[in-house]
Amino acid sequence: MENYICKTCGIQYAGTEMEPSSCRICEDERQYVGWEGQHWTTLKALQQTYHNELKPLEPGLTGIGIQPSFAIGQRALLVQTPAGNILWDCISLLENAAVKEVEALGGISAIAISHPHFYSSMVEWSKAFHAPVYLHADDREWVMRPDSNIHFWEGDTKQLMDGITLHRLGGHFKGSTVLHWREGAGGRGALLSGDTLQVVSDRRYVSFMYSFPNLIPMSAKVVRGIADRVEKIEFDRIYGAWWGMVVDKDAKAAVARSAERYLAALRA
Repeated sequence: MENYICKTCGIQYAGTEMEPSSCRICEDERQYVGWEGQHWTTLKALQQTYHNELKPLEPGLTGIGIQPSFAIGQRALLVQTPAGNILWDCISLLENAAVKEVEALGGISAIAISHPHFYSSMVEWSKAFHAPVYLHADDREWVMRPDSNIHFWEGDTKQLMDGITLHRLGGHFKGSTVLHWREGAGGRGALLSGDTLQVVSDRRYVSFMYSFPNLIPMSAKVVRGIADRVEKIEFDRIYGAWWGMVVDKDAKAAVARSAERYLAALRA
């Protein structure tokens, strides 16, 4: 039995004798099947060609990515706290060298993921560090490799530990979530957003989409609801899902003006 990984979205599937016939994640309208069709790989094959890259981003925060870029190309974030470390979002590759580097930073006490496109090889990471995975229950149907280490939470907020709180915002997926790190940005607070709040290229704004690759927007009602929920969170910086996609300061105001810009465009 092999746990195949989709080459387009990077999601690892439950063990099968043969490659799956299709990828449910990619066939959903928020994603897409690769232009050359459906193709699969394995963790062992990835380890032959790719490597993990760790980069410090600020005190207590380290980015973990894949070089060269694979699938969607996101990077995960390791948040270090006195109560234990949190891995936010996940990637498809895990190699022994990265395990040793992460262990040197204090290991991983828990894993939390923003939405199904970043579930990737979460079970491999969970098993390597003996860490529970926290996913919002609204996205339960999108787990392609079930495991007893996966815990589903409900409602709009969940405190993982002191200073680390998950907030369900919805929009991109029903359970789309952000992580609030109270001590981030020098104590001013940081929001780790995945692409629930998508940091855009000028890094002064964010955007809101139901599907990014297929350019399907959200409704005004949904965007207003997200903005209202974010208004209740105190933070000054946003880390998006990719290297360099950071609103470095005044990020709470950036979300508010981004929502107003988006809503104005819908009204025009």
